[in-house]
Amino acid sequence: MGSLVRGVLDTSVVIATGASSLPDESAISVATLAELHFGVHMARTDEERKARLHRLAEIESRFDALPIDEAVARSYGALAHTVAAAGRKPRTRTMDILVAATAHAHGVAVYTKNLDDFELFRGTVDVYQA
Repeated sequence: MGSLVRGVLDTSVVIATGASSLPDESAISVATLAELHFGVHMARTDEERKARLHRLAEIESRFDALPIDEAVARSYGALAHTVAAAGRKPRTRTMDILVAATAHAHGVAVYTKNLDDFELFRGTVDVYQA
């Protein structure tokens, strides 16, 4: 019997209506919760806000978000440096870097709908299309 596949789901996967490939055991980063809370505040209508709040409550009930702790902070520093060394601005990619850093610190892959957002981290973090 094979070992379980574990991974951190990017926000793009959490909000998607369907995903083709997910790990056996999934986690999310607290960075994803931050993005989702921001999304609730950015809703343009009460109906959209209610729908986002409902989805957020569902996600919070299904996942215990992995914290941004010292290990994630160390990984963040290294991954942000990778972004800067590629001539890009880490501050504009903070949430993606935090999700990748969470996966890196926990020794698991990132599952995303947006492979391009994580391309720079390949070789340091395994990244899979969800």
